[in-house]
Amino acid sequence: MTEVELILASRSPRREQILTMLGFRFRAEAPDYEEIIPSGMESGKAPEYLARGKAVSLPGVGAETLVLSADTVVILGDTLLGKPDGTEQALEMLRALNGRTHQVVTGVALAKGGRIVDSGSVVTDVTFADSSLQALKAYAVSEEPKDKAGAYAIQGHGARLVDHVRGCFYNVMGLPIQLTLRMLAPYLELGET
Repeated sequence: MTEVELILASRSPRREQILTMLGFRFRAEAPDYEEIIPSGMESGKAPEYLARGKAVSLPGVGAETLVLSADTVVILGDTLLGKPDGTEQALEMLRALNGRTHQVVTGVALAKGGRIVDSGSVVTDVTFADSSLQALKAYAVSEEPKDKAGAYAIQGHGARLVDHVRGCFYNVMGLPIQLTLRMLAPYLELGET
């Protein structure tokens, strides 16, 4: 069997952690892709669109090379919440999420030899507890919200803000496990590459 290389087109430590936990050997490489959502695109479709772009953005991949990519967004009502632009915006997002249910959507794409072979997305409902303004401010000024969609990390101190999750917990971290396993299964076995 030809040796297959797996590349994670992401520098997210959370995605690396999940793939490692699943037993895959891979290398991580930052995608060369500008994340622009076409105007008029439905928020829930954006993550898969962006993941597909990232998966084919790595130059010079071999014919047997698999590239896995993902993109995660937080959607509250009709509003897409990206990564906050500082403490004020983080607090604004956290106040909007406080005591409410929102959706976390992660799009995942797999390319082989530079062409998309599979893609999909997963939605998880996350309900925030009704936290005090003081608790929200304390979290907003921490380092944790900086590079997180929706300004929180469920796997970190942000867990204090969450009342419950309906769906895949790992999707909220940035890589839904069952979808990822389904995509990789035709090409890899655990620990193969």
